[in-house]
Amino acid sequence: MNQAIREEIERFVAEDDGNRHPEAAGSLFDVPLVGFAVADDPLFATYKKVIGDFHLTPLELCRAEEVPWVPRTVISWVLPISEAVRRSNAAEQVFPSRPWAVTRTHGEAFNGALRRHLVTYLKTAGFHALAPQFHPSWQEFSDTAVGRASSWSERHAAYAAGLGTFSLNDALITPRGIAHRCGSVITDAPVVPSEKIYRTHTENCLYFRDGSCGACIGRCPVGALSRTGHDKEKCKTYVYETAPAQVGQTYGVAQTGCGLCQTRVPCEAGIPGRN
Repeated sequence: MNQAIREEIERFVAEDDGNRHPEAAGSLFDVPLVGFAVADDPLFATYKKVIGDFHLTPLELCRAEEVPWVPRTVISWVLPISEAVRRSNAAEQVFPSRPWAVTRTHGEAFNGALRRHLVTYLKTAGFHALAPQFHPSWQEFSDTAVGRASSWSERHAAYAAGLGTFSLNDALITPRGIAHRCGSVITDAPVVPSEKIYRTHTENCLYFRDGSCGACIGRCPVGALSRTGHDKEKCKTYVYETAPAQVGQTYGVAQTGCGLCQTRVPCEAGIPGRN
């Protein structure tokens, strides 16, 4: 079942028109990474402690369905942003590039389409499935002990599925780097869980590994990153208010993202020192 699901995700990314960049040749995203976690992995219970009790487990989400069911698997994927888009953003210092901003808007729409497609694919195969991001129970919280957070973290699902570890800027460093979008679907389809080849939750980050980096700090245009961590409020204000107000209309998108700390850094397209 693992291979069938992986191939279906790869096929959709390769063939669906939503992955075509609307303003340039090529795609928004390269070949995806796909990982699997068992729905009762203890990590999902741990997230209720390290993120907040509001963070839902796969079982809680499935019990909230109109007809409750028991989940077996969390399918997670990473959509690596294409090299051309990354290159354009790496050249910027204050605001995201136009290709990056367009990818932020159209790329997340495509990510949503992939979620819906995979849910339909699994249901057609006779399984239950849901996308946490679209579940009625999904909520976003602006003021928690960890700052801005939601009731389901796609990055933490990807970590549980063996796809990467966290960085100084709170993003996920995967074998294809830190510049990506990620998503997930919960199902009762049986799969073999992916191996977690890392020993700690920050292993792929050079700063946490040996203190030799911190490039993302210098890339942040508003000083939201430091060696003490990530100022989520300062980052949020810039990403969701300042940047869109300054360049959103010019770029023709409501949300621009930023991503400067995800480009022109050692972890942009891989795990530093390992690939």
